[in-house]
Amino acid sequence: MNDDNNLHIAVIGSGGAAMAAALKAAERGARITLIERGTLGGTCVNTGCVPSKIMIRAAHIAHLRKESPFDAGLSAQAPVVDRARLLEQQQRRVEELRDAKYEGILRDHPAITVLNGEARFVDAQHLTVTLNEGGEQTVRFDRAFIGTGARPAMPPVPGLADTPYLTSTSALALDHIPERMAVIGASVVAVELAQAFTRLGSRVTVLARSHLLSQEDPAVADAVEAAFGREGIEVLKHTQASRVDYLDDEFVLDTNAGTWRVDQLLVATGRTPNTEALNLGSIGVETKRGAIRVDERLQTTVPGVYAAGDCTDQPQFVYVAAAGGSRAAVNMTGGEATLDLSAMPAVIFTDPQVATVGLTEAEALKQGFSVETRVLELENVPRALVNFDTAGFIKMVAERDSGRLLGVQAVVGDAGELIQTAVMALRARMTVQEIGDELFPYLTMVEGLKLCAQTFTKDVKQLSCCAG
Repeated sequence: MNDDNNLHIAVIGSGGAAMAAALKAAERGARITLIERGTLGGTCVNTGCVPSKIMIRAAHIAHLRKESPFDAGLSAQAPVVDRARLLEQQQRRVEELRDAKYEGILRDHPAITVLNGEARFVDAQHLTVTLNEGGEQTVRFDRAFIGTGARPAMPPVPGLADTPYLTSTSALALDHIPERMAVIGASVVAVELAQAFTRLGSRVTVLARSHLLSQEDPAVADAVEAAFGREGIEVLKHTQASRVDYLDDEFVLDTNAGTWRVDQLLVATGRTPNTEALNLGSIGVETKRGAIRVDERLQTTVPGVYAAGDCTDQPQFVYVAAAGGSRAAVNMTGGEATLDLSAMPAVIFTDPQVATVGLTEAEALKQGFSVETRVLELENVPRALVNFDTAGFIKMVAERDSGRLLGVQAVVGDAGELIQTAVMALRARMTVQEIGDELFPYLTMVEGLKLCAQTFTKDVKQLSCCAG
């Protein structure tokens, strides 16, 4: 704990990483100057997780009203989608959360001063802030924390920059549902929004440079692709746009799979760190493709300057950003904390959801493990059977000799809800035998983890209903 109440920390940004760093450092006795050039709250609450999950949830409800596994006995009807009203509801919740979790906390915090402006490093102890209301202010600091996040990247496709294409940010703020939409990209944001727009009424075509979710286990990609096929989402694999034009209110995409004409184009090809305006090179902070290099203590290559979140080389999840920010604060105020990402859960909010933790089979083999794996199809999970929805699977990767769990990949309706149980099992270094022996509540999706663990030694088709 730092006892020097005069320790002054400059925090650049106000998203998940920056807020966690500011609050933890203040709690440990530091004075904070927080600098934000735009809207308080960062990506997650304003233009990322929160609005996207609201839209995805609305799309899920729309889909169920139109079509469900119980349509033989329940009448179904395509709903009328009033996107403008949905957007109003979405933005109201965003504003409530931003005020509760960011603006309200900062407004009333005695140890944190907020400057609205853009920060630039002068040296390893001074920043110049170009204030939004005009003028400049110099901030002297003992430690600095960078939490400036990232923004949607733009691929270098000829003509694209001259068109009114959508990014994830503008797509989430769109007040109407386009009739025809193309999505360039095939990773998390691309697949989540492609399905949401489809379910709200768009005819969507996805242009994948290789295939969907190419960073995941191949079985995951296959399962999501199958789900997209069932919903009429067209996936063009190994397809790239060579030119994009905007003529007569429509986008014209020239690709190696022919020419496509659509009303809206969503570009979702990754994110670019917001670091170019900080003057990092001149003070010796190393970056790679704009991303700040940090060590396990979240320190950059310059002592006393720390960073976390999407502007760094860490995985881009808000809970990783917040964990990094709070640990950096401990280290900036004289403590000792590291960020351990060995059991990091990840969720993709498609339907079915995709959730993963730990190593895939390929990663485990690459790291030299001798592995044993099992894949449990969902027709063996009672919850999926009573839902009349058995599309998907749960896969477990274990160390061959010890049986220790190394990783889980799940494509399940509620994969995001079950994955944390797998995280805790990994943290506790549990074996598949131990997981199979645990009590799991019957008729829950998480029971699938127990059943999958039992398949290492048993045929689950021969077990009684509650998989004792």
